[in-house]
Amino acid sequence: MQHRRSKALASSVLVAGLVLAACGSDKKTATTTAPVATTAASTADTTTASTGDTTAASTDTTTGGSTDTTTGGSTDTTTGGSTDTTTGGSTDTTTGGSTATGTGPLADLCPADVKIQTDWNPEAEHGFLYNMIGADYTIDKDTFTVTGELTSNGVDQGVKVSVLSGGPAIGFASVTSQLYADDSIMLGYVYTDEAIQNSDKFPTVAVESGFDKNPQMIMWDPATYPDVKTIADLGTAGVKIRYFGGAAYMDYFTSTGVLKTDQVDGSYDGTPALFLADEGKSAQQGFGSAEPYLYENEIAGWKKPVAYQYINDAGWNNYAESIATKPANITKYADCLKALVPIIQQSSVDYLTDPTAANKVILDAVAKFDNGWVYSQGTADYAVKTMKDDKLVANGPDGVMGKFDLARVNDLIKKATPVYTAQDSPPKTGLTADDIVTNEFLDPSIGLK
Repeated sequence: MQHRRSKALASSVLVAGLVLAACGSDKKTATTTAPVATTAASTADTTTASTGDTTAASTDTTTGGSTDTTTGGSTDTTTGGSTDTTTGGSTDTTTGGSTATGTGPLADLCPADVKIQTDWNPEAEHGFLYNMIGADYTIDKDTFTVTGELTSNGVDQGVKVSVLSGGPAIGFASVTSQLYADDSIMLGYVYTDEAIQNSDKFPTVAVESGFDKNPQMIMWDPATYPDVKTIADLGTAGVKIRYFGGAAYMDYFTSTGVLKTDQVDGSYDGTPALFLADEGKSAQQGFGSAEPYLYENEIAGWKKPVAYQYINDAGWNNYAESIATKPANITKYADCLKALVPIIQQSSVDYLTDPTAANKVILDAVAKFDNGWVYSQGTADYAVKTMKDDKLVANGPDGVMGKFDLARVNDLIKKATPVYTAQDSPPKTGLTADDIVTNEFLDPSIGLK
């Protein structure tokens, strides 16, 4: 999820060539850095191979996944996840085929293949989507897609669902750009700040919140800084903080005095090298659902705890990995969304209750994609526990899974508008929460107990 969040979509660029960094970087200027295989957790956070070495990851919103860097500005965003996963000789079938029956409750309401674009490689933060894939599924290692019957409580719903990987699979383009480049992709992850940023030229509407709290955080060494408890404390202590350059949340922190401009360093590339070299003297961004486990258990040269605070808890209160679509689809697929969104809500509840089946699909996909992304069972287990313990995935207002707090969204709009305006990507004039999120398709009876 690290990955994650975004550069403005320039209206003068053809949609097929749009590139937004997935996972939340909010960079002002696209870079020409070629995509690299990463061992980072989604949204620009890092996972590692057994040797502890990592390669650069994509950025996360708010990023992971989401802060987003805009790498490879000339990359065609129609590559990767938008490819039909039923074709290609490299498709791997696991325990049978993946042909939908066409007789379930969604068959006459939704597309035959409901395509959902994620912002990173398969990981536990995406578990609620993989949890909807039936036992018979296909893995296409050319398009980095997993396809199977869309199921709920073990019942085939009559259509297929395809979970499309993001990040390196789509040249580190943003999910928003993928939604606009390929009409066959019905839904995708869009962080609230990304929706705010692109609201004028490339609007999206989120129909389910995905994560109630963005997993992105700033971490530090508690042994070096025992008195630091918050990001604001890092500011007071003058600690250098590395992050993916261009992130809107960092501009917010520096403009409001939480941090000083001379202590933040936008050179973070997703690897642990500089953090290790500094021997705990610096801080850096990461995902609370990944890095603490990785640094304590898998990253050679560290193997001890880190402390952290979530960006949300420091004032940038962002919804992460919300399930969103283009505004026109709200009307076009209204009947589908009324039936589908409650299934997504229930899948979030079911995944946190028992992630076993979905995590098997995730680890199977990672192994078969074989694209440099390294992900372990231990990391997945830690992520699920953290999602529950830290209430990253939690009920929204009134105890409803996936529900947006409109006052909270409006507060973020107020904070984000001057930041994005300064980054030359001003939001829509007069933007309100109702323009970018909706609770109309949610089932109010579904929630974590």
